[in-house]
Amino acid sequence: MKKETVSSGSRPLLLEIKGNSLDDGPGIRSVVFFKGCPLSCQWCHNPESKSPGPEISYDPAECIDCGTCMETCPDGAINRKNPHFIDRDRCSLCYMCVDECPSGALSRVGKTMTVEEILEDIEKDIPFFNTSGGGVTLSGGEPTMFPEFTSELARGLRDMGINILLETCGLFKYGQYMEKLDPFIDMVYFDIKIIDPADHKRYCGADNTVILENFSHLHASSLAGGTPIIPRTPLVPGITDTFSNLSSIAAYLSGLGVKKAALLEYNPLWGVKCDKIGVNNPLGSNNYAATWMEKSHVEDCRDIFLQAGIDL
Repeated sequence: MKKETVSSGSRPLLLEIKGNSLDDGPGIRSVVFFKGCPLSCQWCHNPESKSPGPEISYDPAECIDCGTCMETCPDGAINRKNPHFIDRDRCSLCYMCVDECPSGALSRVGKTMTVEEILEDIEKDIPFFNTSGGGVTLSGGEPTMFPEFTSELARGLRDMGINILLETCGLFKYGQYMEKLDPFIDMVYFDIKIIDPADHKRYCGADNTVILENFSHLHASSLAGGTPIIPRTPLVPGITDTFSNLSSIAAYLSGLGVKKAALLEYNPLWGVKCDKIGVNNPLGSNNYAATWMEKSHVEDCRDIFLQAGIDL
């Protein structure tokens, strides 16, 4: 199967628009999940968001073993002997299996929507935003991968009087971001996952030099009255949650004058999503990655930041 890419100026694919969210910013929010990310974090909680191209998801829990998909597939890509049921190298993404699946075990991952369609979908939730101090969160994947589209969407949301929060991995062109997006964004959640450049490249697929530079610039802008920004660090067992990494991140933030940050507690359920889209869990050999974190360990991680004078 040829891997499809999406250019920064084209219409991106979306995973979903999730309403009634209480975990992606203040108040009740609708979250627009973009598909595609410049990083490839091994623990990504939305592995289906990494590739900007379309994919097929197979959920064995929903499968009724009727065999319709195998009979329908013109590529001969579906077989129970395949490790992930579908041979993704043979699959041409014709979606005939999805259309014929009676149980919904097979589904498309990624859909196109115009800005107008997104705004229309979100408009119904405005009363919830207004009563709760909520709004729309642009997430992913990585919304800044598609600056033209995201800018148009953010402008439309701003015209509707909706609060806009951006969740970003931080790997973008700073000048382009300031021109296309910053004028419409009310708050930024900025991920700082790993401080060591070599470790960042090893676990996230790219060096973090640009990420740290972008954060430094945006934080300085925030201190000068610009868009508020909150750095966030996901706690991943044995990778980001080490004393060395967290203390280095805390020292970096403290040195910039950062007073508030966030730690994201680990959720091991993302591994199931890998199976559904036909990829092996990158942390499969890490037994700790399959379990929830002890609350005492989370508190120890928090203490590192609190002792550095950073509120959480």
